[in-house]
Amino acid sequence: MAHRRPNLNKAIRSLIRDIAAKMPEFSHVRASRILVIAGEARRASRGTVKPLCFRGGLSTDRAGRRKPIVRLKGKRMLYCITLRPLFFRSSTPKARVETVMHELFHMSRRFDGTLHAGRRHSVLGRDFPRRLRPLVRRYLKHCPKEVLEAFAYSGEVKVLQWLERPGPAYVPGTRGVRKVYTEEQLYYGIARMVTRKRPRPSTEPKLPRKERVEKVRVH
Repeated sequence: MAHRRPNLNKAIRSLIRDIAAKMPEFSHVRASRILVIAGEARRASRGTVKPLCFRGGLSTDRAGRRKPIVRLKGKRMLYCITLRPLFFRSSTPKARVETVMHELFHMSRRFDGTLHAGRRHSVLGRDFPRRLRPLVRRYLKHCPKEVLEAFAYSGEVKVLQWLERPGPAYVPGTRGVRKVYTEEQLYYGIARMVTRKRPRPSTEPKLPRKERVEKVRVH
C-alpha cells in the first residue's frame, strides 16, 4: 500500500482554529479566511504574512489601485501566510507553532485583510518577541497532543503552492492582469519536513566536578 503524505494545510488549519478558540488575543482570527502556502527562501525568515486587502477590507485604495482577489471555495481570502524552507528544515514542533502564531500576531485585530500597524517589526523592534513569546508559552501549555504531533512529523508532506502567484496592486484597465485567483492557480506540492530530535537524557548519575576531573586524568 502506498504511503499517504500528511496534508500540512489541514494540520495548520486545525492549529489556527485551536489558537483562536483558546487564546483571547487571537479570538478574531478565522482560519477559513487565511491561505497558507509553501514558498521560496527569504533571508533567514521562517514565514511571512501578506495582507490581501487595503484598509477596511477594501479592494481599492484612494489612488484607485486594486488588489487581486484570492477566492477559495467561494470565500475571499484576507491573508496569505507563506511558509519558508526554514519552517520545514531542521525545526521543532514548538518552533513551527511559534512561526504560525508569529504571523497571526501581525494581523489586524479587525481581521479585515490588513496588518496591525503597531505590531510591525520596524515599530516594536526587540519588543516583538517579548510580547509574542509569553503568548506562545501559554498556548503550548494547552495545545492538544494531536495538534502538536502533526508538526513533529519527519518526511514528505503535501502543502499548497502557487502555480501563478498574485501580483501587486494594479491600475484598473491594465491589460494582462489577472483580477481573481482561485484553486486553479494553486496545486498541492511536496515538501520534506526535517524535525530535530531531542537529545536523550543521560542515564548515568552526574558526578561531582572534582570526581569528573580525576576521571579524565586517569584516561
